Amino acid sequence: MTIDEFNFAGKKAIVRVDFNVPLDENGNVTDDTRIRGALPTLKKILADGGALIMMSHMGKPKGKVNAKLSLKQIVPNVSKALGVDVKFAPDCGKADAEAAALKPGEALLLENLRFYPEEEGKPVGVEKGTPEYDAAKAEMKDRQKEFAKKLASYAEVYVNDAFGTAHRKHASTAVIADYFDKDHKMLGYLMEKEVKAIDNVLKNAQHPFTAIIGGSKVSSKLGVIKNLLDKVDNLIIGGGMGYTFIKAQGGHIGDSLHEDDLMPEALNVIKTAKEKGVNLSLSVATVCGQEFKNDTPRKVFPIDQIPDGWEGMDASEESLDNWKKIILSSKTILWNGPVGVFELENFSHGTGEIAKAVAEATQKNGAYSLVGGGDSVAAINKFGLADKVSYVSTGGGAMLEAIEGKVLPGVAAIKG
Repeated sequence: MTIDEFNFAGKKAIVRVDFNVPLDENGNVTDDTRIRGALPTLKKILADGGALIMMSHMGKPKGKVNAKLSLKQIVPNVSKALGVDVKFAPDCGKADAEAAALKPGEALLLENLRFYPEEEGKPVGVEKGTPEYDAAKAEMKDRQKEFAKKLASYAEVYVNDAFGTAHRKHASTAVIADYFDKDHKMLGYLMEKEVKAIDNVLKNAQHPFTAIIGGSKVSSKLGVIKNLLDKVDNLIIGGGMGYTFIKAQGGHIGDSLHEDDLMPEALNVIKTAKEKGVNLSLSVATVCGQEFKNDTPRKVFPIDQIPDGWEGMDASEESLDNWKKIILSSKTILWNGPVGVFELENFSHGTGEIAKAVAEATQKNGAYSLVGGGDSVAAINKFGLADKVSYVSTGGGAMLEAIEGKVLPGVAAIKG
């Protein structure tokens, strides 16, 4: 069942949204992107004449009530965005009365799901690897089912529109789906768009297909890189992870970030790329700093000849020129991760140039571009280019796991 096919008239719908929005010290929302992202789904339910129950997590309260992470703080923002006075249930596990009283066209927000340890399903206060932990885990699994059943009892329809948590098998993202038949559970509009965007690059990519993978560590993206080697024509590896590849080949990288234990894997990636005919493009020169701070002295060195006392912190113009040529000749582009220390203004240039090149390839050459991951999204937004790429993913971790070829529990629970 798709959300477009379903008529919510006279039905109560419980929707898993991702309202894990940033707050300032006074509890004010500083970025409402995630709230706005859920609006098409939420407004469709209300417009049909359905009653809307929203549930979300915020932060990491680790199964304990924490006033600083209460969703009550965002009720005014959600009310304003929806155009409806949103009611609030102060305990998501005991919201029977509030849910029962809800009328068509009304909306209710439940308190933070993660105030209950059952949401994440992790035993609390027991050490991993002990017999006690195994017993506690089995007991918690039963408790998680009961918690999911309680959430399901509030409504007749379940909608999952929280892609940012789709890679977690939590009570509200996957287990709850067991309590609805196939005609009464569905993905929301945002989830549908995310799944389609990933399918576009992994299953329906036009060639040449280029993946730009950046960020600090090889270890966090190794599975992604390996899976992409079967799919891409070009693989650009930038950012901190590139130095592991250079050192593995005998280069001198000074004090640059790297992972010695991942060097055999890096060599294996280089070898596999060659065997599969993938053009693996690493940085050729790098902008280095003497200290990890914005106003440190800067100097450009060849990537494999960085002196001691200097560390690579941004892509050089020479590297960027190489990468831009590849990007601008591509028909499908996947970008995840910065190619420099993007959070420091003096070392953000390379990531900004990649953002501009991806936008240009999309706008002028008709390429399909998918951008995901915190810093890549921040770069696209910083330069006002979000509407110049094909799709900006809302879920960094979920997107990475999908690209790695893993099944996302939040999607599988509905689509099978």
